[in-house]
Amino acid sequence: MSETANKIMSWEAGAEAARAWQAEGKKIVFTNGCFDIVHLGHIDYLEKARNLGDKMVLGLNTDASVSKLKGPLRPVVNEYARARLMAALAFVDAVILFGEPTPLELIQTICPDILVKGDDYTPQNIVGADFVVERGGEVLTVPLVKGYSTTLLIEKIKNSY
Repeated sequence: MSETANKIMSWEAGAEAARAWQAEGKKIVFTNGCFDIVHLGHIDYLEKARNLGDKMVLGLNTDASVSKLKGPLRPVVNEYARARLMAALAFVDAVILFGEPTPLELIQTICPDILVKGDDYTPQNIVGADFVVERGGEVLTVPLVKGYSTTLLIEKIKNSY
């Protein structure tokens, strides 16, 4: 198995890795998303999020859940390809697929120290925030790079061809 494929974990393996890292005194950062067509906004966001702690666990929406969130034409890139791409990033330590409507159950499984989303969210409306705070963790937002989104990128491609 390749190095990047090894970073794609089951829920159980992800939870074990998180516990082991926490036992070493490392802070686990968790974030989630679709990451369909990866662009500068994604890279900048993930790098900033990872810099808030020592290890990054990324919850990645399955193809079925992306379609429910974004519509029947999405995702453009399938879940295995998206997972490998996310796993190839040096600042992502584990990628875990989830198909539930929200990442709450995955957050409860991983028990991160720091829950992060972009600044298009407020800590009050981040799924799993209460759980993380009750356990003594933090819920943070990081600034997003303006003008970058997969939807905008798809529109630009459609309008160009």
